Amino acid sequence: LTIHSCIAFFINIYNALVIHANVTRGPPTNIWQRYKFFTYTSYVIGGYLYSLQDIENGVLRANRKGVGQFKKPFGRNDPRAKVSLSRHEPRIHFALVCGAKSCPPIKTYSAENIDRELQLASEAFFEGGGCVVDMRKREVSLSAILKWYKIDFGVNTEELLKWIAAHMSLGQTLTNLTQCIRDKSYKVVYQHYNWDLNSS
Repeated sequence: LTIHSCIAFFINIYNALVIHANVTRGPPTNIWQRYKFFTYTSYVIGGYLYSLQDIENGVLRANRKGVGQFKKPFGRNDPRAKVSLSRHEPRIHFALVCGAKSCPPIKTYSAENIDRELQLASEAFFEGGGCVVDMRKREVSLSAILKWYKIDFGVNTEELLKWIAAHMSLGQTLTNLTQCIRDKSYKVVYQHYNWDLNSS
């Protein structure tokens, strides 16, 4: 697989697996059920078992520890590590669907257009409330996804905000965010994550 093929394939597989599990088993309703859902819900791909955690953190995040995990998904001799990206792709967070109301909407992705499709997914996520700037309070309100995976976007809050600004579409929110970054005058808060099932 090429890098673009790998990204598109595993995003689509991940999203299909989430929907499949929600339909056949029902959605998780508490922290423990969510842990089991993402850790044990899996498909066999190329003769190997891949859980949702394996796909997200092992393959698409270049074998990084996931939220609440104590070790990397793939060990040194794990054959699945061969399909792991060499560098993580932060925009996957706006393409992966978890089935909850606060997660991105589902789409299908193609190897030929993956870069453009991920950029559009990022822009749509921020336009849809993933980044809200209140200039009166100088407050930047961000999706909890950006808190959980902050390491993927930069080493500190300023780098995180600069990454967001570089992946937003033109508009007032981008103008306000850019001004906050330039003035170094902002407070970042993270939004409540709504885990209720997104049935739309």
